[in-house]
Amino acid sequence: MANSNDQYGVVYPKGFKASGVHAKIKKKKKDIGIIYSEAPATASGAFTKNLVKAAPVILSEENINNNIRAIVINSGNANACTGKQGYKNAVLMQETTAEELGIAKEEVLVASTGVIGVQLPIEKILEGIREAADELGDDKDEGIAVAEAIMTTDTFRKQFTTEFEYEGKEIRLGGICKGSGMIHPNMATMLGFVTTDAAIEKNLLDELVKEAVNKSFNSITVDGDTSTNDMVAVLANGASGVNKITDKDSDLYAMFAENLIGIMKKMAKNIVLDGEGATKFIEVKIKGAKNEEDAIKAGKSVATSSLVKTAAFGEDANWGRILAAVGYSGIEFNPYETNIYIGSKARELLVCEMGQGLEFDEDIAKKILSEKEIYYLVEMDEGKGDAVIYTCDLTYDYVKINGSYRS
Repeated sequence: MANSNDQYGVVYPKGFKASGVHAKIKKKKKDIGIIYSEAPATASGAFTKNLVKAAPVILSEENINNNIRAIVINSGNANACTGKQGYKNAVLMQETTAEELGIAKEEVLVASTGVIGVQLPIEKILEGIREAADELGDDKDEGIAVAEAIMTTDTFRKQFTTEFEYEGKEIRLGGICKGSGMIHPNMATMLGFVTTDAAIEKNLLDELVKEAVNKSFNSITVDGDTSTNDMVAVLANGASGVNKITDKDSDLYAMFAENLIGIMKKMAKNIVLDGEGATKFIEVKIKGAKNEEDAIKAGKSVATSSLVKTAAFGEDANWGRILAAVGYSGIEFNPYETNIYIGSKARELLVCEMGQGLEFDEDIAKKILSEKEIYYLVEMDEGKGDAVIYTCDLTYDYVKINGSYRS
């Protein structure tokens, strides 16, 4: 269920401002955004595991352990595979943002998304940063603007908010993200930014962000491609006035963790819902694997299978593709003690029992698979390992979109 405050996104927590402008990197749409914290914020992040890293990723990894005041983002150009000049341009973005906001450059993170291998139109970008710095605000118009500025092939803005009370005071969280293609565990061509007015110790935030990313952005896949520009950053500025979170065993930590993981799951799921050309949102559920690690491996194998994904698009209950994907996932299991179900919110259908196909009602199967949201459940009898991976179908439009991405 959508939160009525979602349009505020990253400006929903106290002490944050944002803006988004059109700097003409893209033909018409906004392409420069800034997120700004009025006070130094404790920061934590996660970055692409791809060995080919974009210049802004390298620069932001160098600064993520500092207190952070601002994040500057451009879309339309990834500033990846751009050599020394690309890194210099990322630094120029960092320095210009810092100068305009009156903060140290080490307090600025930089993110980019778009076409790989093309130098930034740096003069346009620097002028856009200056304009964005002048337009910072904390109303929903600015929240919407920055969410629009980070989009590439996305078909809708992805903004979310949540809040909870502790000892009579409210703690808020806000998030924006982008992503539609090149989405695969270890993140993808996706950017995600979460702001919160909670105060939390750096080591606890680092630990929690790692857990939250694994349960959200690292549990989705659209097309199996891991990008050069993946980045998630969380900023906590303490403006709520609630005592700093210092104890992992405290009620306050538990409440904050629940809300951070929850908002990041919403962000990740909406990236899958917006998968390039996608018509279906798919949950791959694994139950009873030897351990959680095996369950995740099996789930990712099914979720990344082009044959499974195209069968979902065709609304074909071809369960053999699911079992085959588990079989080549690299885990140990007994296929003759494995059941497979296909399901939707309305009903569930057993299609494979103890590794063997059943006669089932094809009309019921077709009705299930015609739903917008479906799931595949693989039941094993190996242990207590469970996992859920989110994906989408693979369609004709995915090929069309990515066959002409640069044009």
